[in-house]
Amino acid sequence: MLTAEAPDLVGCAFGFPVRRDGSWWIGFRGTLPQDVGQLTASGQVFAVSGIVVRPSERYHGLADRLQDRLLADHRALLGATLVDRTHRAACAGFRSRGWHDIGLVYRPPGPKVLRALVLPLGEGTAAEPGDLAHHARIQ
Repeated sequence: MLTAEAPDLVGCAFGFPVRRDGSWWIGFRGTLPQDVGQLTASGQVFAVSGIVVRPSERYHGLADRLQDRLLADHRALLGATLVDRTHRAACAGFRSRGWHDIGLVYRPPGPKVLRALVLPLGEGTAAEPGDLAHHARIQ
């Protein structure tokens, strides 16, 4: 988990490494893209499970910086997230930050349908710690 303070808490981002066994993708409809499966099996996928930014800070790029730092700190080659497909604003927010829709995941209980989004990472795409010194200090 990362937090951003200016001087009070203004945002946070959290996630975890995706397990190599592929359990993150259980319920995926269709065929999981081969490169996604390979990166998962090699332990190079990091799940972003949430990014929260105070409303007054939403248009200053803080969510982007939190996302970039969280993924860079874990040296992942692929970011992954699951978003309720009915939450259009969240899906649009991830897409605006470069995430790609790869399909739907059905999760019990009930008819929970999530949109699977991934963000390819590589050298030169992750933020360096010095790039984050805008107006909020990220820890």
